[in-house]
Amino acid sequence: MKVGFFQFSPQFGKTQPNVKEIIQAINGFEGDLLVFPELALSGYQFLSKDEAWELAVDVPSGPVCQQIEEAIQGRALHVVVGLAERGVNCLYNSAILIGPKGYVGTYRKTHLFFEETLWFAPGNTGFHVWDIGPAKIGLLVCFDWFYPEAARALALKGADILCHPSNLVLPHCPDAMVTRCLENHVFAITANRIGNEERGDKPNLSFIGLSEIVAPNGKILHRASSTEPELFAAEIDVTQARNKRINPYNDLLKDRQPEWYT
Repeated sequence: MKVGFFQFSPQFGKTQPNVKEIIQAINGFEGDLLVFPELALSGYQFLSKDEAWELAVDVPSGPVCQQIEEAIQGRALHVVVGLAERGVNCLYNSAILIGPKGYVGTYRKTHLFFEETLWFAPGNTGFHVWDIGPAKIGLLVCFDWFYPEAARALALKGADILCHPSNLVLPHCPDAMVTRCLENHVFAITANRIGNEERGDKPNLSFIGLSEIVAPNGKILHRASSTEPELFAAEIDVTQARNKRINPYNDLLKDRQPEWYT
């Protein structure tokens, strides 16, 4: 199958221009699975919970979700988009999965980073795997990468590909995803953003780019630059993620000894 990411710099508070850029990327992409960054509709550096609420969207009933559904309609394509989601009396930092028949599901970020803890509630969806036909995919959002249990939970549930919308500011994740892929023998698509945000009296946030696709053997199939937008697609053999054998004597998942892990 053909998978990819769109690395760009969302404009803070400019939902419709960001949606327009997302739809242009969808229209220009030829493949089966496309991943966009975290909070791709709103931007990242909120100044208040009220501001975050104003820029959040209703899932799946809101007009933004419907615009993306319409862009995909009739195509054999699934997309993953990071966004701020309105819940019941709270907000979630979420990623939605949309396919040829419309909305498929939502993952709400489990591990919140930095000031996200001021605006969002920790996710309550758990780690779910969706079968999209050519592959089974699981969703992570940005700082979830820091917790190996997140990727392992998805691998244990059968994920072939980890879709990873991100707004990375720390330098470690691109290399760490190599380890996540090795230790679970899965593909990973990290879609990060580029650019800077410095709002109010807050310190400047500089996003590192370096979006990437990593194979189950840890090989980086492609890594984007740290500064330039990029729409990228790569052909992958999903069956590589389904053989968990390391050698004739060891199976990555069957050899686990969970009784000793607590």
